[in-house]
Amino acid sequence: MARISRKVLAFGAAPLALAGCMAAGAAVPSASTPITPAEAQQGAQYHPQFLAEFGGAMTGTHAQYVEQVGKNIAVQSGLGNARESFTVSLLNSPVHNAFAVPGGYIYTTRQLVTLMNNEAELAGVLGHEVGHVAARHSQRRQKAATKNTLIGGGLAILSGILLGDSQVGQTLSRGLLQGSQLLTLKFSRKQELEADDLGIQYLARAGYDRRAMGTVLASLAAQNTLDARLAGKNASVPEWASTHPDPASRVKSALAKAGTAGGGVSNRDTFLTRIDGLLYGDDPAQGVIEGSTFIHPELRLAFTAPQGFYMVNGTRAVSIQGQGGQAQMTTAAYSGNLDTYVRQQFTTLGGEKSTLAPAQIERTTVNGLPAVFGTARVNNNGSQVDVVIFAYEFARNQAFHFAVIAPAGRAGTFNPMFQSMRRITQAEAGAVVPKKLQVVTVARGDTVASLSRRMAYDSAQEERFRVLNALSGTAAVTPGQKVKLVVRSR
Repeated sequence: MARISRKVLAFGAAPLALAGCMAAGAAVPSASTPITPAEAQQGAQYHPQFLAEFGGAMTGTHAQYVEQVGKNIAVQSGLGNARESFTVSLLNSPVHNAFAVPGGYIYTTRQLVTLMNNEAELAGVLGHEVGHVAARHSQRRQKAATKNTLIGGGLAILSGILLGDSQVGQTLSRGLLQGSQLLTLKFSRKQELEADDLGIQYLARAGYDRRAMGTVLASLAAQNTLDARLAGKNASVPEWASTHPDPASRVKSALAKAGTAGGGVSNRDTFLTRIDGLLYGDDPAQGVIEGSTFIHPELRLAFTAPQGFYMVNGTRAVSIQGQGGQAQMTTAAYSGNLDTYVRQQFTTLGGEKSTLAPAQIERTTVNGLPAVFGTARVNNNGSQVDVVIFAYEFARNQAFHFAVIAPAGRAGTFNPMFQSMRRITQAEAGAVVPKKLQVVTVARGDTVASLSRRMAYDSAQEERFRVLNALSGTAAVTPGQKVKLVVRSR
């Protein structure tokens, strides 16, 4: 998910919520019922908020192609005039994910598109999301949640083909997760499989290879495995914080339902030609993660996560996750007084009725930056945790801060990160360049090894290349075949 940009320097907004989508006891329409005016109005209300939460909607030829494929597959759902009823958006997000909002709003991230290898896979993923809308899964889950009064009324109800949907009931955790991990209800396995089934049906009706749902899930499983290995054996990626939990358990099911013969087209070369040049990974205009370091060339700052921790670049914050605790780096409105700023962040984190406050405020200097920090010890689900706010002044009207939750007495794990915050030079900022997808045609003499060396990475080049192109560990390339590379844009 996501990033920090100058456009969202005031981060006080509440998490996106679709509370009130359907009152308890209300009837849930069937999969054959057209999108209702109320559902369409509801989706239109939250669509702008959702775009803001996930990097905004992309424009141009890449976005137009995704929209075209999405609307063509939506027609197969039979939901009235689906081509006009659905809004399909390509999100400027560096995570592998796809979502749907009630009312016919369908989304896929550009990063997920780069992992696909043909048009049928794109149609399958978007068809899965259309299936969630058609089956009213969001409304069904919200209805159940309302009955059980889960998380009060603050529920964000979205379908995510891969999202590690989370239920966070504690105000404290909800405050830390805001901006980096949208609060969602977890769809049941039955609902996810139902959406897979509907997606496969839509593929067949549209004349696509029905196996595409299984093959794209297989690529996602391979990407998850690679990500986990590259994160290091000491890295911890909690399920609730993962942007793409392992879909391997659904691969066999999807392939079995599709049958042994694909029975349709994949449009591989057309797809690869249409996605050539798509932005890959983090957008430098909104900050990038390089290994264990986050660097923002526009805001001119950088910091390094503790060893063994995993970072996710979010719309409103950078989240840092690990076995020793969790943290966010973000910003808020700043009046010029760091002491006041820190106390305000404790209040924000604890909620309106909370008395959360630091035991004391301490001042220091970190790499030339004025800094203030405070710690509060609180009970959280029967155990004690330490909450730390560590803030830095970058200008008279601009401050950034870390918000940390760690087991009592263990917040020191984050001390190296606190001390790593620094301004970057213009030269460092200029050295941050975006990566992009480059589609090339395999020439005579090219091999997996030689092509992999062109990948814009210092490590695991061949593994990355194979996962990106859905090549098994022994598969070779042949002259004339189109393949994807990740390269520097300049």
